[in-house]
Amino acid sequence: MPYRQNSDLPPSVRRHLPEHAQDIYRAAFDHAFEAHSGDPRQEEAAHRIAWAAVKRRYIKQGDEWVELP
Repeated sequence: MPYRQNSDLPPSVRRHLPEHAQDIYRAAFDHAFEAHSGDPRQEEAAHRIAWAAVKRRYIKQGDEWVELP
């Protein structure tokens, strides 16, 4: 299920990621979800890909996600 806006993201994503990281997560998830159409693990794959996209631009320091320089 693609996400139309950041407020539609799972609470765990909204609670932990800054707004820009949520934008990255949502865009990557939506693209991956469409690309994996027909895969029985479509949603799981899309979530993994979305987190990987976030981790290319952000790093977790303590309890916060901060953008890489």
